[in-house]
Amino acid sequence: MTTNQTIKRKRGRPPKLAENRLETRERLIRSGMSLLTEKGFISTGLTELLSDTGIPKGSFYHYFESKEEFGHEVLKRYGQYFENLLDKYLTDEAELPLARIDNFIKGATDWIEKHRFTRGCLVGNLGQEASGLNKDFCERLENIFQSWQARIATCLEQAKEQNQLSPDIQSEQMAAFFWIGWEGAILRSKLVKSRAPLLLFREVFFSQITQNKNH
Repeated sequence: MTTNQTIKRKRGRPPKLAENRLETRERLIRSGMSLLTEKGFISTGLTELLSDTGIPKGSFYHYFESKEEFGHEVLKRYGQYFENLLDKYLTDEAELPLARIDNFIKGATDWIEKHRFTRGCLVGNLGQEASGLNKDFCERLENIFQSWQARIATCLEQAKEQNQLSPDIQSEQMAAFFWIGWEGAILRSKLVKSRAPLLLFREVFFSQITQNKNH
């Protein structure tokens, strides 16, 4: 028996091909976050990336038009991830403002040591490669740093309101110093394979901002 009725595709999950494409793209981004955190953008080759994900050579350009597009996507994802991580620590109302910053430092130090000082900050790594990156990349890196800096500055302002810090402390200035010093400490920590530079940064930073106050 024949029928003129048209068989309609059921709504719901996208076709399997599209699903697989999204999954593969996600694997590349996640692998990129790991590799770029360890080696940086310029030093990470596509062959190494594809080998790490088990994706056949030549397939990369099915998912990204260029290595730069891939780098921008990885940077965007890392920026979002790290902002969420900072917010987890710096908006924790169960802790006093300076303790929140201290908890971030301790947590990040433990993470770096867990990875045997081979991984640091993806944004910091790319910042060291700034001379080899295009203008758009550099602007995005600076915007991310500014976002992180604003979070630390807000925490320092809250510390002033709660009398943990002197009202004379320049929150924006000290927040900028925080990230300059922290990224340098990460670099030195990876070099000497020790948490000592991170602990030294912590000690100096708090001594600078607390002056005669305890934290």
